Amino acid sequence: MKKYIIVTPEGQTVAPNADYEVDNLQVLGIVENVRSKDEAIIKLLKENDWIIDAEFNVTEFIIYELL
Repeated sequence: MKKYIIVTPEGQTVAPNADYEVDNLQVLGIVENVRSKDEAIIKLLKENDWIIDAEFNVTEFIIYELL
């Protein structure tokens, strides 16, 4: 079984000093015990209703396998 981290470029992050604009990725979750990236997305969304409620776009997800 595999482990994945799922991030998105959507949303905003503010630096402690608001004079600086920060471009980065937000971590949506880490998913374990799945066979593929597709299974990871499905499990993440089933276990975290807030992701859909917050209107994150699944097509923007970036998925990395963790070793």
